Amino acid sequence: MKIIKLDAIDSTNLFLKTLAAQESCENFTVVSTELQKEGRGQRGAVWASEVGKNLTFSVLYHQKINQITSLFALNIVVALSVVDALKSVSNLNFKIKWPNDILAENKKIGGILIENTFKNQNEVQSIIGIGLNVNQENFQNLPQASSIYVLENKILDRDTLLISIVNQLEMNLKQLSIVGEDYYWDAYHTILFKKDMVSTFEDISGKRFVGKIQQVTPEGKLEVMLEDDAVIHFDIKEVKMLY
Repeated sequence: MKIIKLDAIDSTNLFLKTLAAQESCENFTVVSTELQKEGRGQRGAVWASEVGKNLTFSVLYHQKINQITSLFALNIVVALSVVDALKSVSNLNFKIKWPNDILAENKKIGGILIENTFKNQNEVQSIIGIGLNVNQENFQNLPQASSIYVLENKILDRDTLLISIVNQLEMNLKQLSIVGEDYYWDAYHTILFKKDMVSTFEDISGKRFVGKIQQVTPEGKLEVMLEDDAVIHFDIKEVKMLY
């Protein structure tokens, strides 16, 4: 893997996307930075991180159209790869909160943002952005956020963890065609936050309701059973789960 380290940049996703447009980059090229000035999460949320404490990086991945049955399958493989790498260095209880927040002990420690571009009729380019709170100590005005250090009082080597995540991702993506997507979907649903538990949600109009997460569909939609047993599917921007 090729790793490009930067001191500060607006966005690792944007940098890697621009680089890939200018020159040929090998699969699993990584761009990491100590300070990301304009980091973004799902729904346009800003990702804030202390300088030199966390991991903020992007990974390039090219895939053939005929290898894809669901673009969201890449999301779940990435999330599972992050969790697998974290489990190798931590004893915390990790979960994935739809669509792609990484939780430890029910606190948010990471997020994933994947941007897909169809390069031609045969290929999709994916820029996989990952942010992880590793050694950060303070989370002022962020009651649901935390880090490995805060939760476990353990300082991790960030370079080692980054390499572990990318190696795990590469291995899982190579195994995908062998074991099949169902293997990863099953693993994803096993650690899906609040699955089969009564939870409170809020739709785009601000209306709150109660339901149980049944699953995430191959299209990446959240399937929720309501109190009257009706089943509704929500896209990423249509609903949020309240802790």
